[in-house]
Amino acid sequence: MAKKNAANPVKFGTPPGVHEGQHFKGHAELHEKGVHRQSGLGISGTAHQGVDSIVLSGGYLDDVYGESEIVYTGEGGRDRATQRMVADQTMDSRGNAGLLLNQALGNPVRVIRGLDIKRQKATGGYEYCGLFRVAESWTTIGKEGFRICQFRLLKLAPGELPKPQPVAPDGGKTTDLEEQFRRTVAYERLIRDSAVVREVKRMYDNTCQVCGLRLVVSPEGEAISEAAHIQALGKPHNGPDTLDNVLCLCPNCHALFDRGALQLTDAYEVIDGLTQKFLRALTRVKEHQIRVDCIRQHRSRWADRPYDG
Repeated sequence: MAKKNAANPVKFGTPPGVHEGQHFKGHAELHEKGVHRQSGLGISGTAHQGVDSIVLSGGYLDDVYGESEIVYTGEGGRDRATQRMVADQTMDSRGNAGLLLNQALGNPVRVIRGLDIKRQKATGGYEYCGLFRVAESWTTIGKEGFRICQFRLLKLAPGELPKPQPVAPDGGKTTDLEEQFRRTVAYERLIRDSAVVREVKRMYDNTCQVCGLRLVVSPEGEAISEAAHIQALGKPHNGPDTLDNVLCLCPNCHALFDRGALQLTDAYEVIDGLTQKFLRALTRVKEHQIRVDCIRQHRSRWADRPYDG
């Protein structure tokens, strides 16, 4: 792989002789003209060099394709045979980390749009859409119920040069690129270790507020639990990292809650998110005040999902 990348290195910008709006019959022609180097892959680039081009092929339900702004879902988690999501995406995969590097360094991305998409295949060829910059990045739970990595891409005007953007989750500027990556890729782990998380676990002695399970992992009685943010942190949900937006859950209930299979009512009742049927009352201690607006925001994310009434 290293030899292949060395012979076919990442090259940013529009290749000579290529113009915006140009049509290409297929991946072979894109590769020949230097528009998209890695045939058959949606992201061309590496984690250490960055990404020089992407192909929009409608492979993810959460993609939003505009003329000047694109919300692009990164790579990973999809079964090639069924074209369904089967696992969470992570920011440390090759293409996703490469897009983060573009964001940090201000390197442009060539965007190629697939035409007449049928089953994730461009039956009408491809169109070169020009250069874009990576303006923002975040992780969220996608429409298929798995965690996805998303990137907001903004089109560059002719002659415009993209500026480096901080990739630290809190938006703080730092001159150390490796530190930016460490903070971004480890974002969720840092959240799990926050003071808010420690406090909600203490409140409930690591006992799940939904099912009552306390997972004991040592002879001394030590137990583990997870903190679930009701209104998710980060873009696009922008939930607060505060006690009134956090639950203490076991890993199973956490996974179900994050994917909308468990939800809460305004009266703090636990309901089945797939059938909307009442399951049980949420366990709450007196000092744990939970924000109803956060509960409503969580429910609203799944409002359009059909259920078995």
